[in-house]
Amino acid sequence: MLHKTRGIALNYIRYRETSIIVKIYTEEFGIQSYVVNGVRTAKSKTNRIALFQPMTLLDLVVYHKSKEHTIHRLAEVKCSLPFKSLPFDFIKSSISLFITELLVKTLREEEANTPLFEFLNEAIIYLEESSEGFENFHLQFLAKYSFYLGFGIDTVREMEQQLAENHYPYTLDPLMQEALQRFILLPFDYPNYLDRQRRQQLLNTLIFYYKTHLEGLGEIKSLEVLREIMK
Repeated sequence: MLHKTRGIALNYIRYRETSIIVKIYTEEFGIQSYVVNGVRTAKSKTNRIALFQPMTLLDLVVYHKSKEHTIHRLAEVKCSLPFKSLPFDFIKSSISLFITELLVKTLREEEANTPLFEFLNEAIIYLEESSEGFENFHLQFLAKYSFYLGFGIDTVREMEQQLAENHYPYTLDPLMQEALQRFILLPFDYPNYLDRQRRQQLLNTLIFYYKTHLEGLGEIKSLEVLREIMK
């Protein structure tokens, strides 16, 4: 049965000689995998594989079978917002890879979650369209995304209490506390300043906080690259 839905490309793997299996977070069906045939051949007239680069926003028509089927097929696919900066800006692309890896590790629901999809869609558009002031975007994203995973907090004090209970060895100074409170409550475009040292420490704090709630999160391979870029 055919369905229209929006989607966010996360990653893909090679499948057979000319195909791929792409993981997409969809508005209607949550996280899903789709086989795409004939995109890895020299005879392909279009560079369709570019549609499935991380965080690409898509309009889809999909063949969606029952939940027993783990891989579905795409009938139509087009990019809803061609990227002009995100893949080409070194900082943006590093942030994008980090967020994509985090989403792959944490998105599990195979059902609609409209608030979460809208949040991710809004976040990606903001990162793509920002010309400055996005150096804290990954911190804002972590602070806000935790709500959709079920362990968000309303105040920094709540987080600090949980960190202390899990024996986190560092404390946030007043500037970091203020910045984190803004990340939690205010929109992405609200200006926030942090120096590099505080930015790194707050990133470490948020990753620790995530790991206390997501036992299977494991190593985030893109994290070290992000840390280096943000030095």
